[in-house]
Amino acid sequence: MRDAPTRRNLFASGGPVAWLSLAAVVAAVGLAVVRLRDALAARRERDLTQAVYNDNADILAMVRAQAASAGDSLERVLAASPDSLGDQPYIVISIAENQLWYKRGSTVLFRTRVATGTGKHLERAGGSRWTFETPRGRLVVLRKDVDPAWVPPDWHYVEAARKAGKRLRRLEPSKPIPLAGGAVIAVSGNDVVTRYPDGREIPFEVAEGKEIVVGRDLIVPPMNTNQRRYAGVLGVNRLYLGDGYGIHGTDAPASIGRGASHGCVRVRNEDIETLFRIVPVGTPVYIY
Repeated sequence: MRDAPTRRNLFASGGPVAWLSLAAVVAAVGLAVVRLRDALAARRERDLTQAVYNDNADILAMVRAQAASAGDSLERVLAASPDSLGDQPYIVISIAENQLWYKRGSTVLFRTRVATGTGKHLERAGGSRWTFETPRGRLVVLRKDVDPAWVPPDWHYVEAARKAGKRLRRLEPSKPIPLAGGAVIAVSGNDVVTRYPDGREIPFEVAEGKEIVVGRDLIVPPMNTNQRRYAGVLGVNRLYLGDGYGIHGTDAPASIGRGASHGCVRVRNEDIETLFRIVPVGTPVYIY
């Protein structure tokens, strides 16, 4: 109880000197708090950057979601992430920057620009809806393809029909589509053909932008026919990642560096030749 009068006497007798000393102490404490806050922010940024390159993107999303409430416990959050890759090479793809890195540890073995998904949406009457995004997270190179053919999904024909102002009409293997003069469009073996009354069959030649059109209808060929396979669209090689996605070449090199694909990762043909040669099957691929 004797300390309180002493402190009062000190400020009463010390006057401005005592008050200036107190102000200096308060200022020092405030500066220390600011420096600590900046240090924590820098550490969070460092940890988030490290998470992009070494961890699953799902872990990165969790870190970002918890950062505001976790305080300085990011080390604890990141401790739940997968083990380090060690000496195993891996691919990192940035959707925002449209860049690809092939790395071993912190060493960049190969780097190039890419094209990724546009993020656009497409809807069709009846409820079908597609979003053209490059998938984020951890994928794996499942196989390596030479001269891959593109098998157009249904959304390609929806887009093509809208662009051409046509209706969609699906060709069924057992139901030929009649044409003028007694000819029909039919499935013969692995081909979609024009079959004439005299028995002649002429297969259709198709390409992207050159679909089968009859009057007001754009024809959707059956799966497993040659007319449902487009050569050259995917370039000379592909690193297949599963679920229809891959890293592949392109017949549209001007699209590289932009959000231009329907979800796959495009690179220049000379770049996919290099990646095909140096990237083994089983290589992890981190997309963020």
